[in-house]
Amino acid sequence: MSSIVGTRFNEVVLGGVVRQGWWLVVDEEDGSGFVLDGPFGDRDEAVWALDDLEDAPAGLHPVYGVRRADGLLRRRSSPQDRTWWSFLGEQVDRLPEGWDADLDDEHPLPGLVVEVVAVLAEAGLFLYDPSGADGELGGVCLTPEATLDGVVVSWRQHDRMSLDQLHGAAADALVQQVMNRALAEVLSVRGFAVEPLGGACVVREGELPE
Repeated sequence: MSSIVGTRFNEVVLGGVVRQGWWLVVDEEDGSGFVLDGPFGDRDEAVWALDDLEDAPAGLHPVYGVRRADGLLRRRSSPQDRTWWSFLGEQVDRLPEGWDADLDDEHPLPGLVVEVVAVLAEAGLFLYDPSGADGELGGVCLTPEATLDGVVVSWRQHDRMSLDQLHGAAADALVQQVMNRALAEVLSVRGFAVEPLGGACVVREGELPE
């Protein structure tokens, strides 16, 4: 059986039938998914098709993967997933160099750091890059602290506010307070244990609220 990888939508054609892409799937009890419709060119197209369906079964949702001959779906990382993980790696690379040098493979802090970075990125909040050409733009400052069993999180404003103080010291201080408080609230809502630390906060593993 020959296979051809399509170039338009990252499709895989097997035996002349498109089998990889976005599908509308109902999850089975054994964890597999049964394909009801597809493939679609991208996730948005699958969502639009779902919205247009009348009497759609409960739990029907878009999933990326390869449709098997028996109608079940073999899940695969979507192009969006791969782009996300690449972006997340770039964000983690902005952390201070050598921050995890003294941590063994079983230490929970690296996993916590990645979780915090992911939650912030999903909220549209990117890490401050002190070594980058755009460092003056500001962003979220993360400092992993093994002695605190957590991550210190704070906000850095654009240099126009924090260094040049073009709008005055009072505006700088108030905006800083608002942004630090917003960071703490976002992380708390996402289930982390958040403790104030000066103007910043320490973030540790927690539980999602009931």
